[in-house]
Parts: sequence; C-alpha cells; structure tokens
Amino acid sequence: MPKAPLEGLRVLDVSTILAGPLCCQILGDQGADVIKIEHPRLADGMRGHGPAKDGVPLWWKEISRNKRGLAVDLSTDEGADLLRSLVRRADVLVENFRPGTLERWGLDPRTLHRENPALVLVRVTGFGQKGPYARRAGFGTLAEAMSGFAHLTGPADGPPTLPAFGLADSICGIAAAAATLTALYAREHNGGRGEVIDINLLEPIMAAVGPGPTVYDQLGQVGRRNGNRSHNNAPRNTYRTREGRWVVVSSSAQRIAERLMELVGHPEVVGEEWFRTGAGRAAHADLLDRHVGDWIAQRTLPELEEAFAEAGVALAAVYDARDLTRDPHVRETEMLTRVEDDELGSVLMHNTLWRAERAPGGIRFPGRPLGADTDAILGELGMAAEEIETLRERRIIA
Repeated sequence: MPKAPLEGLRVLDVSTILAGPLCCQILGDQGADVIKIEHPRLADGMRGHGPAKDGVPLWWKEISRNKRGLAVDLSTDEGADLLRSLVRRADVLVENFRPGTLERWGLDPRTLHRENPALVLVRVTGFGQKGPYARRAGFGTLAEAMSGFAHLTGPADGPPTLPAFGLADSICGIAAAAATLTALYAREHNGGRGEVIDINLLEPIMAAVGPGPTVYDQLGQVGRRNGNRSHNNAPRNTYRTREGRWVVVSSSAQRIAERLMELVGHPEVVGEEWFRTGAGRAAHADLLDRHVGDWIAQRTLPELEEAFAEAGVALAAVYDARDLTRDPHVRETEMLTRVEDDELGSVLMHNTLWRAERAPGGIRFPGRPLGADTDAILGELGMAAEEIETLRERRIIA
C-alpha cells in the first residue's frame, strides 16, 4: 500500500459534536494517527446523534473512523497529566470546549506549548475565543441563522429556513482541517514552532453565504429569499417530471440558457434584449420557468437526461440517500465505499473527500466503542498495567 500523506502525524481529538470531529476525521482519512479522547461517562454526544442499529450509532462509525479511542476525565489532575503526556508526542490537538475550560484545567495554550513547542492547537468554538459572544453556547443552528443563510433560504413569502443537517458545523470542520494543514506547513518554515488556531462556526458559513456584507456596504442592498430561484440568473429551479420525479436545471452561463430555451421549443425569447444578461433573465423568471416546466412535465427522467445531454444543458435529478447508493457514477467512482466493522459487519459510508494518485488516504477502520484503545494508548506512554487498572478503579479512565 502507498504511504498515506499524513502518515506519522499524531492528532489528539478532544472535541465533540460536530465540527472538531469532522476536522479530525479528514486528517485521519489522510493517514494521521488520531486518538479520540472522551470522558469515561459523558462520551461524545455524536454517539447519540442520528439512527442506530441494535444500539450501535451509525453516524459514529463514519465521523470517528480511523480514530483510536481513549476514555479519560481531563477535569481531574491525573487526567490532565495524561493529556500533557500525550501532547509531548502529538502534532495537533483539536478541542471545542467553551473558552476558559482548558485554562481552568491547567491545559492552556502556554502550558501545552511548554510541553511541546511544535504543537498545533486548534480551538473550535461557536463565536471565537474573544469578543462579547465568546462565552455563549455555540451551535451550528445559531451560526446558520446569524450568517445570513437562513435569511436567504426558503420561499419568498415564507419564513427563514434552516438546513435539516449540520451545515455550519460541516463547513467549519472542513475549514478547520484546511487551517490545521496550513499551520503544519507553516511549522516547517518557521523553525518548527507550533500555532494556536482560533476558528468558529460562524465565519466559515458567512464566507459560504457570499458577499452580502460587501454588497450592503457598497450598495445598501440586503438579499432576500427567492425560493429555488436565483436573483442572478434564470432559468434555475426545480421542476417535476411526467412520472413525478423532481429535477433541477441550472443555466448561469449565457450559452447554456440559450441552448435550454431552444431545447424546450422557445427560441424566440433568446432574441429578447432582456435575455442577454443573467439579471434580465431573472427578472423574467415566471415566463422562463413556465416554458421549461411545461416541457419537462411532459417527459420522463430518462428522456430528459438524454435530451439535456445531447443539447449540452445542465440537469440533475433530486436524490435521496437511496438514489445515491444506486447512482452508477457514485458507484463507479467510489464516492461511497464499504468498510468492515466488528459490530455491524459491512458498512456503507462516504469515502475520503478527494482522491490522490500517489499518496491516497483511506479508511482503515470505522468508529470504535468508548475507550476501546485506552490500555494500548496508555501503554505507549510507558504506563504499567497496574497503574492503568488503578486509574480505571478510580473512574479516571474507562
């Protein structure tokens, strides 16, 4: 097997739902040795998120894959000492406690850098380490509201709409992985010094929502909800096929919009002055949607996919999870992959986020039971079996 790109990197995952664990999942997928640290009795809440099979949490199998499990109470003196010992051998520590928690346990950045000056400490919070909101409870739902996402999502005459999944957390987790790799790269060029990264749930999704603050600053305009339509171009919407399936069409490029209207039998609109710009087409979205929607409603999904492909126009079916598992492109390119698990047998899950030809990542094992590797990890620190058992009896580890 080729060497994974992050093989040899040691990561301590001291985070919980969801951004921090996703950051560490990405690092583990690329070969890092990730140690997942949980409280012996108050385990990561991700274990209780989403469906379970026979009591085994399914999301946990993916979010905690490639992570060895250590259960230790960091709020105790002995637990904090164990973390400091682990830090001496680590490259990265990812945490998402409320600001001040690590400091209260004697695990502040200055102390951790005394143990290991090269450590990259990634601190994930709702609103950052400083500022008037720093000590507020931070959840992705709040970031989705405050970022402008909810304000722009939903029907024009309906309420702001929240996503049905952890959007802000997921964007933050991916951004945190990028920030971690940036800090590790910089470490190689600054004499091996570590870093403290302050990343929050709000800023990454603000960037994803787009340049709303810049538009307001320069033009005094505030965006508004528009359903599935775009303010910038048309046709762009969901449309129902003859058999009742939903499809989406995007025509942000001028030539694509022209080919689409020719395909649906209304080439006359292409010559209109307003059709020459995305904003002009958006202003006539009712007309364009009617032309496109009527044509699509008379055809089945296979007929549409063939016709759109021949015309060079963008169309996709609206998928649910079952559709994803059956899609030939998803299957052939292994966007989903099967992993063997001791508890569940064969488990289908998302593959690594990208493919690399020479140093690919991979999934070595799914998420582990609580404290599954406690003895092995502490043994690597030189602790005798008797010491480990004493800590277990005192409920400091599990």
